Amino acid sequence: MPGELPFPPSDSRQEPARALVAARHPLTVARWCVHQGWPVHPLAPGRKTPAANCTACREPGHTAARCACLAAGLWCHGFHAATLDLRRIDNWWGAHPEFGVGVACGPARLVVIDVDAHPTQAPARDRLLPGIQIGSQVNLTGLRNGFHTLAVLAALRNQPTPADDAGTLRVRTPSGGLHIWYRVADTRRWLCSAGSSGGRALAWQVDVRAHGGYIVAPGTSTRAGVYTPLEGARDPAPLPAWLAQELERTGHVGTPRQISASRSVPPRAQQAVMTADGGRDRLRGLLGSVLNDVAACGRVSEGAGFSSTLNRAAYTIGGLVAGGNLSWSEAEQVLRDVAATARPGQERRAEGIIRHGLSAGVQRPLYVGRRS
Repeated sequence: MPGELPFPPSDSRQEPARALVAARHPLTVARWCVHQGWPVHPLAPGRKTPAANCTACREPGHTAARCACLAAGLWCHGFHAATLDLRRIDNWWGAHPEFGVGVACGPARLVVIDVDAHPTQAPARDRLLPGIQIGSQVNLTGLRNGFHTLAVLAALRNQPTPADDAGTLRVRTPSGGLHIWYRVADTRRWLCSAGSSGGRALAWQVDVRAHGGYIVAPGTSTRAGVYTPLEGARDPAPLPAWLAQELERTGHVGTPRQISASRSVPPRAQQAVMTADGGRDRLRGLLGSVLNDVAACGRVSEGAGFSSTLNRAAYTIGGLVAGGNLSWSEAEQVLRDVAATARPGQERRAEGIIRHGLSAGVQRPLYVGRRS
């Protein structure tokens, strides 16, 4: 049935990637992404670009920061409209099943290596890998695309090429390119780039999708074809250390903007942690850990992965609810409190994340409080 997940949320990370492709109704794809904690936004029908803004949003000088459409639940401004709110997602793709699905990389804490295979003439060797001098003794005969430059970079670092990394999610693009998905856990802002342009760049015909950008979701269909997950891992793996170092070297890491005071777990949530299920140490430790992770997002104004962190916390606490460790209303309240402390003014957004996370989590009970 269109709109239903191709597999149960609790098992979505273990199912074969081809199950997503076989059921690639856009609403299904969008809901699947949300179950991974990835905010989504609509793409124009049959294209890989965001759905058009409304007429007012196309006026010169209009910006997402001043846009009333986003608060009203419209999809203007591309990845700025990305959401985990299932009601909004159902409205968007229910009314416009022709829309594709984009994932906002920054809020999802994703870094995606976008490898192109365009049949163009390679530039001079000093532009293949910005910042790296490739000596004349290196034979570059046959180098034609991003797969080759990424392989050269990896070889220079004595590493296998990420294009062959079956340990992470990889998606074949309709043009013959490849999206290599990785996740990051720190609070730094990992930045986008395009090819080997004069500014920030990793390699010729290798783009980086991160904060301030989006990526086409696996299973999305365009006029050119389907973005098809390859065999191997179904999840993004952690960004490899050597590749993180290369991204740092090439200017792909920004400094998160600090706010004046760090925020801690609010008193009501602290009380729940201390009194949960009679104060058992293991349950108290688990609750404290997930709530503190959400509270920690309050230490930076953006780029902390708040949506995915809150989603994971709600999923875990939903399991505790199903295990009889605390009530649904208690779970909702402590999550609302800590979310409001970390991101004041974003209660509506947090409400959708909490509701989704709890609903998914109750399908997998956690009985930690019942152990002696």
